[in-house]
Formats: sequence, C-alpha cells, structure tokens
Amino acid sequence: MSEDGRLIAGRYRVGALIGRGGMSDVHIGTDSRLGRTVAIKLLKSTLAADPAFRTRFRQEAQAAARMAHPTIVRVFDAGEETVTESNGHEAQLPFIVMEYVDGRLLKDIISEGPVESTEAVRIIDGVLTALEYSHRAGVVHRDIKPGNIMITRNGQVKVMDFGIARAISDSSTTVAQTTAILGTASYFSPEQAKGESVDARTDLYSTGVVLFEMLAGRPPFRGETPVAVAYQHVSETPVKPSSINPRVSPALDAVVLHALAKDRFARYQSAAEFRTEVEIAGAGQIPVHRTVDDSAAGLFGAPPAVVSSSELALKQLAEDQTMTRTQRRPPVVWVWAGIVSVVVIVVAVMFWVFSLTPSSDIPDNSRKVPSLAGQSYDDAQNSLLDLDLAATKAEEASATVPKDQVIRTDPPAGTIVQPAEVIKVFVSTGAVPVEVPDVTNQPITDAQAAITAAGLAPGSVTKQASPSVPADVVISTDPVALSSEHAGVTVNFVVSSGTVELIDLRGQSLTAASELLQSSSLQLVAVPKPDSSCKSQPGNPVTNQSLAPGDVPQKSTVELTYCSG
Repeated sequence: MSEDGRLIAGRYRVGALIGRGGMSDVHIGTDSRLGRTVAIKLLKSTLAADPAFRTRFRQEAQAAARMAHPTIVRVFDAGEETVTESNGHEAQLPFIVMEYVDGRLLKDIISEGPVESTEAVRIIDGVLTALEYSHRAGVVHRDIKPGNIMITRNGQVKVMDFGIARAISDSSTTVAQTTAILGTASYFSPEQAKGESVDARTDLYSTGVVLFEMLAGRPPFRGETPVAVAYQHVSETPVKPSSINPRVSPALDAVVLHALAKDRFARYQSAAEFRTEVEIAGAGQIPVHRTVDDSAAGLFGAPPAVVSSSELALKQLAEDQTMTRTQRRPPVVWVWAGIVSVVVIVVAVMFWVFSLTPSSDIPDNSRKVPSLAGQSYDDAQNSLLDLDLAATKAEEASATVPKDQVIRTDPPAGTIVQPAEVIKVFVSTGAVPVEVPDVTNQPITDAQAAITAAGLAPGSVTKQASPSVPADVVISTDPVALSSEHAGVTVNFVVSSGTVELIDLRGQSLTAASELLQSSSLQLVAVPKPDSSCKSQPGNPVTNQSLAPGDVPQKSTVELTYCSG
C-alpha cells in the first residue's frame, strides 16, 4: 500500500519515495511540529515480528541519535507505528526519522565508473573522519558500504545508518531477512564472514573495500552467491586495484591491501591511522607501515604470540625430565654469600637515606622564584629584581585572571634558580572574546548545544507566550545574538511556551472581541455562536466564550456566544 500522505507519530508527514533497499524504503517527509524537511526510513514490517529486534533497534537508534558530527547523518527520532495491512491484520512498522541530505549515494556514483584517485581519497577521508568520531563514542557501524555513504551537492561526505546494522545482526532473523543482510557480503570483513566478534577494525576493513571499489569500479571479490563472496573474504588474497585500473598509483595499492588484511591485527588499528596513510598515498608517497603498538594491544587485546626457538628450547628443558644439565653449578656457599652481601648493602643504603634531615635553607648562590600570581607586571618585575633575577613579559589570554595581572611564571613559583636567570612572566590579556551565536527560531536543545560549542555556558530557560513561534523554540537570548562576550559567560534563553494569554471577552461587542482574537498578538480563530434564548442587544455583546481566560494553545478556536433572540 502507498505510504504517501501518511502521518507517523502524530507529526511526520510521509512524502514521495526517494530510495529503496533490501530492508527498508526511504521517503522524503516533513516534521509538522518544527516545519523542517526530513528523511523517513520505513523498515520492512517482517523485521518487527521479532521482539528481540525491536528492543535492539530502539537501543541502537538511541545510541546513533546521540552522535552529532558534520560527516554523520543525524537521527532525529525512531519508533514503531501500528498499521493495518491489506488483509486487515495490524502490524508494527518500525521507522527512523533522519536528517534529509540533498545529494547522491556513493553506489550511484561508482556505477558510472571508477572514481578519480584524488576524489576517492577525499571521500574516504570523510568516511574515516566519521568512523573516528563514532569509534571514540563506542559505536561500531558494522555495515560500511557505498549504499550507506552520501555525497551532498557541495561535495560533503555523509555516513548514515549507524547502529541499524547491529540491531539487525544481533537479533534472530528470518531466512528472508538474512538474505537481505547477506546482500552486503561484498563488504564483509573476514571476522564477520566467520561469525566472530567484531570491533572498530571491522569498519576499517569494509572502508578498505569501499576504497578498492571506488578506485577499480568494482568490489575486490565477486561471486554467484553472497556465501561465495563471504568465503573469498576469508580465504583469498585481493588483487591490486591498479591491475584493474592502471591509473591507480602504487601508493594507493599499498594502502588498500593493508586495509584488506585478513588478520585484524595486521590491518589498520584506528581510523586516524588509516586516514593519515590515505593522505600520504594521495600525495604520491608510499606509507611505511608500523607494527602493532602497545596502544593497539590495549584497545583490542594482544596479537597472537609468536614463540621463538630459544623460548621453545627453554620450555623443553624445563618440562623434559630426560634431558640432563651439562653446565657445572656454582657452589652453594658462594650463592648464599652473594645474597647476604646484597642484603647488607641495601640495608646500609636505606639507613643512610632515612638518616638524612631535609633542609629548607637555600644556598647563598641560589634564588627561589617567588609567587607572583595576581600582581601587575611592574610589581612582579620589581620583586624579581630584589632577588637579582631578570624578567621578560609574555601575554596570554585567561578567562579567570583579570587583564594586566600575572597568571604564572616559567620556571614556576618555588623553583630554585641561579642569580641573573631570566624569568618569563605571563600576563593576562583578559578573556578571549566570543560572539554569541544567533540561535533564535531553533529548538532549545539545539540552541543549548550551539551555545556550548561556542565556549559559552547555557543558562536559565524562561517560557514566554507567543502566537507564532512553536513550543520550546528560542525567541531571544540574553546576552543578545551576535554580541561580543568572553568565554564562559552564561547565556539565558527565552523560549515559546506554545500558548497565548486569552483575556475575558464577556461584555465586549462581538466585532471588537473577534478583532482582538484575530490580532497579531493572539492569532486565534473567532467563531460567533448566536444564542436565540435571549433578546438581541445593540452591538451584540459577548455573553460567553468557549475557552476560559488564561493560557490557551496557539491557533485555538474560540466560540463567542451572543444574544440573537
């Protein structure tokens, strides 16, 4: 059945179909509450038949909604809508409301042929930037592929569907759903194909597959079935992209093959490392790969240990009772004599250390740097001159120390220095000026985030009646927008309450009461209601109103009763 025109969750109007996939359809839509264009993804109703999927889907959608980054498509809302199918049965329709991106899917761009190397490097740089942000937030995408990457009209890279793949893969799915998931087997990592646990390096392998496909115009592995493709990811070595597209440089060949290593410890260990080497290769230089460092072992566990021949021989010597020792042992008396000597030396050193008495006296040829914080530079300079020390001035912005006062010194206060040494004195230039962002007509949550991002502190939120501004949308700020303040200043908000204040209209003429309701300050709908039970009077004064005086919702309808008998 057609979804056009349907209202979901009481606020999202479903529009034309703009995309279709194995597990969902994507429609353009409108958020009637905020008046913005959104993309609405309607998942197949068969997925909602699994309670485990619905639980996992809600959790993952919430995790994805917390990520806010320019390279990630924002998730605004998610839930389930009860729909009636053609057979009359009711079913749950899972939906996701996302940021609408005006652009093209990367898979549509690749379908036109290989992408130029410089453009491929730029696109994969944006994908890795998104992955670096999500991995730091603890979110693994699990389904990186060209169908989940969009390029806007101005060339910006946007990655979408964070968390959705995990919601599906972690729940028990039907055969039809499993087939849809296996449709992305071209981008599976070896550990995914083998059913093992996945981590951030799984996304990096899939990103390597996407880079290969952009450069070569096709994926590294192809087969008649998804299972055959998954098997190749586990067991077969990919060819170089340049063997398919000769215009690909050897540097990019090296980066792609490193990203497609079967062993997750042999491939890139972080999105930042991958992005750095892509940029080096894009400049025409072949990156030098490093071995797995301790930081990577801390994140993902140590790589499988390699036992050396000497370690193996020692192990055999310890376990094999048939092997005899040929080296002569030292006499036992010499061993004990050595141990006793070491103990005596350690005890003597400890006794000497504890017998030392600390002295606070400073040698005559040394000086202690005084504490100068809060003084003016001239006073600080005089204090140093009294100690035969020289001063040099350095300026530094500070949000806490007033202008022209000393913040700190280098070397710091309390340091022992020699006479005539130059002490650098850091003097405050005051707080760094910050321009208050214009957040009017924005939802309060978005406005608070923008204020925080600008280095200011969100303050109080005051409700104010407004006939036109939607509820919880910012009307004004204090300090006002675009004014110059210093970092850390508190910005207070005035937001719309979504209501207007209705006065008592009884006794006023029908014409005056109607004009008042329809004025710019109220913008309410006046509906005259004649009452034939009482005698008509000049001017038709209002005898009753359907809504009591006080706060009423915006655009409300008010019936004005007047005598007409």
